[in-house]
Amino acid sequence: MCQSFVHLYKATEDVRSEVNHMAPANGSHEDEVVADLHKPRPYTPSPWGDFFLNHNPCSQSQYLAMKHMATIKKEQVRKIILDAKSSSDLVVKMELIDTLERIGVAYHYHEDINEILRDMHSDEQGTGDDLHMTAMRFYLLRKHGYHISPNVFRKFRDDQGNFVSDDLDSLLALYNAAYLRDRGEELLDDAIVFTKSHLLCMLEHLDSQLAEEVECTLETPHFRRVERVETRRYIPVYEMKATRNEHILEFAKLDFNILQTLYCKELKDLTIWWKDFQTQTDLQFARDRMVEMHFWMLGVVYEPQYSYSRIMLTKLVMIVSLFDDLYDNYSTTEESNIFTAAMERYTHFLNHMWDEQVVEHFPAYLKSLYINILNTTNVIDEELKHQKNMHAGLAKKLVIDVAKCYHAEVKWRDEHYVPTSVEEHLQISVRSSACMQIISLVFITMGDITTREVLEWALTYPKIIKCVCIVGRIGNDMVSHEREQLSEHVASTVQTCTKEHGITVVEANEKLKVIIEEAWMDIVHECLHKEHPMELLEKVTDLARTMDFMYKREDAYTLSFSLKETLTSLYVNFI
Repeated sequence: MCQSFVHLYKATEDVRSEVNHMAPANGSHEDEVVADLHKPRPYTPSPWGDFFLNHNPCSQSQYLAMKHMATIKKEQVRKIILDAKSSSDLVVKMELIDTLERIGVAYHYHEDINEILRDMHSDEQGTGDDLHMTAMRFYLLRKHGYHISPNVFRKFRDDQGNFVSDDLDSLLALYNAAYLRDRGEELLDDAIVFTKSHLLCMLEHLDSQLAEEVECTLETPHFRRVERVETRRYIPVYEMKATRNEHILEFAKLDFNILQTLYCKELKDLTIWWKDFQTQTDLQFARDRMVEMHFWMLGVVYEPQYSYSRIMLTKLVMIVSLFDDLYDNYSTTEESNIFTAAMERYTHFLNHMWDEQVVEHFPAYLKSLYINILNTTNVIDEELKHQKNMHAGLAKKLVIDVAKCYHAEVKWRDEHYVPTSVEEHLQISVRSSACMQIISLVFITMGDITTREVLEWALTYPKIIKCVCIVGRIGNDMVSHEREQLSEHVASTVQTCTKEHGITVVEANEKLKVIIEEAWMDIVHECLHKEHPMELLEKVTDLARTMDFMYKREDAYTLSFSLKETLTSLYVNFI
């Protein structure tokens, strides 16, 4: 198992002798054997290629005109918010916040929204006997980390404890609210069962637009949705509403298009970097998914002020993706050993130079990969230092730690070992999900809010981060188990669960879904008992949302054609 990352703040022993000891002799018969073992999977090529090198959503003059108009609209929406703050109508306040969040512009008004929520939390009588409004208040407060008891829903049940409602809006609101449940909140468990069954029964009687909204909600409740994806989906929905506010609608469209232009500029820069990386490295073993990776990171840090964060994260987590493909099914055990030892040695170099004595023993493909990974991490290290980021040196160490985590699974792969329990599996595979490292990298770029104490907390795999790892690890395994087991591959949690309980894959998936749901409950719990700023916990939750999205129906990162429509709507098509 990987060492605790807190110790990476300290120097460790020289491992050069270990690398040299494990290195194969050049020109030996073993080279031919190694070549036979290198059988990469036939991954589909990137559907994007060089598209973003020349794609400009708008001209510079159009962009400046949008920025000017957005500034005006932003203040008009602010006036709407101030009017709502001074109003005594709680319903108006809740509907406004819900609209601003779903339409994607709430990030402009954090302080105003938080002030309304604080007032809303202290007003326990404002929703009366209205189930829709009670559920919306519960949802908004819990989503933002406020304690509110599920007992507010008791008055909506009959003498037998059953919920009583056939109003569509109320059912949808209750369904969404109930997914902000903690463990042991049986009332909310019952609410999910009740609303789901009633919504399914109502589906065939609804018009197409309402039916689509219900189906979307049943598949992914609001709390678990990726914000930019929901924004792109909801803007045209809001535009169809008779009660829409034109200022909010116009500002949302402008803001979306402005951000899209920024994202495309980032993708142009990233395409140049990635093409250069590819020309210098033999990546036949790996998935070519740079654009999809940018989207993944965008799901965690979408705001305009985090442009550098998205670029840095995309580069570093692309390296993590290369590690995944390398260790999972391409490198030999010997290559894995010498590569990992060399990466560990590099962690402790102060001058950012790679060691020629180490790489001279590498196969050609591994040598170029090693050198280019180090070159990329060095550049990022220098960029962070130039920004006077106090955590600059940690970024490189986090990425290299992922390599060590993947290496820990190689023995399982080679011995065809299937853990005796899902719990045993997760002790190692939670770490190789790389979620802790991604979250820590996000924190590093978030400025003064991220103290050394915050990072040390994150590096210990606290419950909320471990739960995100579980959502990603098990979600990935469930949709890719069948495909991955066709080749040499480490045992999945699905395979482990079937062995542990003597059950079928279908039955195992049902058990694993329960573990995922429990992880989401624990995420909610940690947000309600926040030991750190909600701004940081929200980013942790955002990563869980992206994991849920990526592995909802299939492994969308690997089978990237399934993301093409979503990415086109976010990066190519203006609203």
